[in-house]
Amino acid sequence: MDESSQLFNPAAEYKMNHKRRGLALIFNHEHFFWHLMLPERRGTLADRENLKHSLTELGFEVKCFDDLKAEEVLQNIYNVSTAQHEDADCFMCIFLSHGEDDHVYAYDAKIKIQSLTNMFRGDKCPSLVGKPKIFIIQACRGDKHDDPVLATDSVDSMKESDINEIKVDAAAVYTLPAGADFLMCYSVAEGYYSHRETVNGSWYIQDLCKMIRQHGSSLEFTELLTLVNRKVSHRKVDVCKDINALGKKQIPCFASMLTKKLHFRPKSK
Repeated sequence: MDESSQLFNPAAEYKMNHKRRGLALIFNHEHFFWHLMLPERRGTLADRENLKHSLTELGFEVKCFDDLKAEEVLQNIYNVSTAQHEDADCFMCIFLSHGEDDHVYAYDAKIKIQSLTNMFRGDKCPSLVGKPKIFIIQACRGDKHDDPVLATDSVDSMKESDINEIKVDAAAVYTLPAGADFLMCYSVAEGYYSHRETVNGSWYIQDLCKMIRQHGSSLEFTELLTLVNRKVSHRKVDVCKDINALGKKQIPCFASMLTKKLHFRPKSK
């Protein structure tokens, strides 16, 4: 096959046989500085643990950070972007928080998503050039749309913390372009609702982790994300305190700037 036809070979895949799979950073935010007037995100610890196990199975080295201030988030991201990734297949960064417009919230302030992705562009992070850079944003706005929804019958002997409520939030994070070899994954498309269960975690992360466990090492990753879209879109709120929340639906979305197929096949020991 000559060079030109190899370059545009539709079956071309990212090279995923480096020594390491790569780093996966999880920035998990449950509590916020009181001045921000943001509700705590009960259920997010379930998301964090679910992701940690699923991504470890895919071969990632997972690092979790809880309730960091904006300056600490940016410092950690900067440290990783300036580190050496020559022996890694790819990089992943996950944000579990509230968000609005093109920002996500750290403990004390919001951060522009583009300021996170910009640190991994080719001129800033040469050792990840030509490698997949995956950003997963589970972010929704906690405001008047935050209708409490009871997903289980409350039993007298049940502690309040055991009741699995669904929080219904309006979509508030807009998708952004980020450059070649980026994959931007969002829990919800603009104009829909994002749902987080206070015990089991968010619909999106639950379904993403389930699909990774079932198909992570066999399916091409954007095909897996399409399955997640389908799975989440079939969920609906059917038991709730607020009649306005009945039937609310969620549809995730992803924006792919990938230039090849992305497979997380098992790494040889």
